[in-house]
Amino acid sequence: MKLLLIDGHYYVYRSFFAIPNLSNSRGEPTNAIFGFTKTLRLMLKHLQPDLGAVVWDEGVPQKRVELQPAYKETRKEMPKPMIPQLEFIQKLTPLLGFRNISLPDTEADDLMGCYAIAACERPGMEVVLATNDKDLYQLVGPCVKVYTTAKADLAPRLIGDVLALTGDSVDNIPGAGLGRKTAAALIREFGGLEPLLNNIDKVKSERTREKLGSGREQILQNRKMVDLDCRLQLPVPIDQLRIEADYPALIAALETCEFKSLLQEVRDEANHAGAHIQNQLL
Repeated sequence: MKLLLIDGHYYVYRSFFAIPNLSNSRGEPTNAIFGFTKTLRLMLKHLQPDLGAVVWDEGVPQKRVELQPAYKETRKEMPKPMIPQLEFIQKLTPLLGFRNISLPDTEADDLMGCYAIAACERPGMEVVLATNDKDLYQLVGPCVKVYTTAKADLAPRLIGDVLALTGDSVDNIPGAGLGRKTAAALIREFGGLEPLLNNIDKVKSERTREKLGSGREQILQNRKMVDLDCRLQLPVPIDQLRIEADYPALIAALETCEFKSLLQEVRDEANHAGAHIQNQLL
């Protein structure tokens, strides 16, 4: 069995900026809807999962705000043309066959981590995380893979240690003034964050020693920030995540967007699925 977990907001934003200036005859923007739908259908084709969900951010965990009150404060507001598209996409998701999953004051990466760990306790289960969130790379292993174009050249267990040194400008987590390559090289050399901080005097570069020494408290705080919270209760049981498209409703929804070629693809697929079911019944 294969479980596909998709980082909803990441793919909506990516689709919105990747496909500019697309709208229907009524002037309603449809670029994010088109990109998101095409992307999910490509994932279904390439990965052929049995189970699936789109996981959404719904606020920020209190524990991270308490650690760093400025967490995510610098994030820009959602572009206005994206807002109605996001609402449409969240209604479209179940028609494509996926459950929408979120929890109040919870980020998608924590929830995806909870599902991944719970699924991996089942024999023969494989989990694919569709995301660009580097925090989730910490889970990569025999049971968990990440569906992304980004490359990770470090052992998964060490990725959180690197992020603690570099910070994350997107989430407004300040770093210790070290770049990604330098941080990764140090973590590899010393075997982890703890042995690095316990042996700062053995770091070759004087400037790097100074940064590690003065930024020690920030680094330790960052390490807590990037830790995934995988103790959350699953809002939807894994067994209820079987992928089943609602073709009539999906076609009706896509007709309002006026996606001609995509609509034809879905209609052909629906006809094929209907014929297959009829053959099974005969």
